Amino acid sequence: MVVKVCGIKTKENIELISHLNIEMVGLNFYPPSVRYIELSVPPDHFDILPKEIKRVGVFVNESLEEIESLASKFCLDYIQLHGEEDVDFCKSVAAKYKIIKVFRVDEQTDFKNISEFSFAEYYLFDTATKHFGGSGKKFDWSRLDEYQGDIPFLLSGGIGPHDTETVSSYIHPQYKGIDINSKFESSPGIKDNELLFTFMEKLSLNK
Repeated sequence: MVVKVCGIKTKENIELISHLNIEMVGLNFYPPSVRYIELSVPPDHFDILPKEIKRVGVFVNESLEEIESLASKFCLDYIQLHGEEDVDFCKSVAAKYKIIKVFRVDEQTDFKNISEFSFAEYYLFDTATKHFGGSGKKFDWSRLDEYQGDIPFLLSGGIGPHDTETVSSYIHPQYKGIDINSKFESSPGIKDNELLFTFMEKLSLNK
């Protein structure tokens, strides 16, 4: 199972992540977010991460020029497009980088429409909110029964320390992993190292 820990920006959290059996770490480049990685944070803080842990840059309606600049500065492996980016813009990013396209799920979501983004490496299904960013709430995962596409996806939204059995037992042919964030924080933007470590230990037992 792919595990992506999103919203990492402190040296202490990065050091812990470097020792965990995860596949991806998310760096938030959306300025209004409490998890925004201020550009004063030295990119070399992430150099302790092993190459196996891929760096994902999270962007919301950002320009291609800024994405390219930050992708180079922080050695990003994936670009996560979390906003209202249209198909043409996403294609222009995908021409240069592996992308993760986010779709916010509610009762009105039409999963047929997302086939236009089938050039993405992953989809990420998150809980629909009025604003861009985490809600800390789960959406109805049964809605994903309607998704019949071929692109693998990650689950996000409200996944917490006590959800190891829930995420391990969920079944869908394209389900590849999870994105965890706010439920593992001691304060906004600061991850609780003990919660992360314990969760990963329990998850390994459920694999």
